[in-house]
Amino acid sequence: MISPGLNKYEVVLANRYYLRELLESITLEDSLGEIAYKATVKIVVTPDFPGINPGQEIRVSGIPFGGSSMVYLLHPGVVWDCDSITRGQKHLPVIVYDQSIYIAKSEDEYLFPAGQTAAQRLKKYAADWGIPLGQIPNTGVQLAKAIYRAQPIYNMILTDLQETVKKGGKMYRPRMTPSGLELFELGANKTVWALETGQNVEEVNQRRTLEGAVTQVKVLGAGQEEGRSPVLALEKGDTAKLGTIQKVIQDSKITTVADAKQSAKEMLAGVQQTIPVIGIDINTIRAGDKVHLNDWPLLVVSVKHELGSPGRMTLELAEESYVRRNFYATRPV
Repeated sequence: MISPGLNKYEVVLANRYYLRELLESITLEDSLGEIAYKATVKIVVTPDFPGINPGQEIRVSGIPFGGSSMVYLLHPGVVWDCDSITRGQKHLPVIVYDQSIYIAKSEDEYLFPAGQTAAQRLKKYAADWGIPLGQIPNTGVQLAKAIYRAQPIYNMILTDLQETVKKGGKMYRPRMTPSGLELFELGANKTVWALETGQNVEEVNQRRTLEGAVTQVKVLGAGQEEGRSPVLALEKGDTAKLGTIQKVIQDSKITTVADAKQSAKEMLAGVQQTIPVIGIDINTIRAGDKVHLNDWPLLVVSVKHELGSPGRMTLELAEESYVRRNFYATRPV
C-alpha cells in the first residue's frame, strides 16, 4: 500500500524514472559522526518498475516544512544497496547515500607542508579525486605538517578540521550539495528552527552520564626512546566531586606548554548531557544545525527524518561545548 503521506516527496532514479507512485516510506538520517547523508527508500515493485542497481544515480526531493515548492533533500545520491523482499507483492528497500560516501570509502596517502589551511587541503583532495566543490570558506588557521599514510580521505579531512578547532578556529563539517562538496560552519544555518514542547515537540529527554567524562588531563611531550615522556601539562577539573578520570594526550603537534594547557582544558568534561527529542518533522534540519529547544540554543548531533505529512523526526541535541569536545577535541591516547 502506497503511503499517502509521501505525496509531497519525489524519488528520481537515473535522472529519468520518477518513483513517487511506488513509494512506501522514506527515512533520512544524518549524524556528525558520519560524512554521508543516508536515505532508506522502500519501494513497491510493479510490472513496469524499471529495475535498480547499486551505483545508479538517485535523488530525493520534497516540499520543505512550511514551504510550497520542491527542493533537493539528498542530491546527488547513489544507490548503495538494494535487497528485495517478496510477500505476495514484491517490496524493495533501497539504501542511498549522498556522493560524499566515496570520500569515506576511498583511501590514499598525502604529505602536507606546514602552513596550509583545512580549506586548502580540502581543495587538494577534491582536485585529485575529481570531486566538485561548492562554497569553501577560508578556515583561516594554519596547520602543522601532516603525513597521512593509507587511510580514508574523510579521516584526513576530519583530522584537518579537528586541528583547526584545536588552534582556535571554527567548527566545520563537509556536506555534499547539488553544487558540490561544501564546508558548513556548525550552527551557521540561516533558518534556526524553534522547537517547543506542546507545539511541534511531543517528547523531550535529558540523558546524563559520566561515560565520556574527563576530570584530569595529562599532556605528554616527545620522550627519549627508552625513557618516560616529559609532562607538558596536567590540568584538573571537578575531581573532588566526580573522582579522577584521567586521559592522556600525546600529540606531536603540541610542542609548547601553553598549547598543552589549552588542549588539556578543552578535553576536560564533567557530566555528559545530550537531549533526545521527538517531534513533528522539519525535513530540512541537518546534523550541525543550530535549533532552539524552548529557547535553549543547541546543536543537532544527529537527526532521523521519517518523511510524511506531517512526518516525524528524532533528534539528538547537545550544547556547543559537548560537540566541540566529542567531535573536534584532540584524541587522547
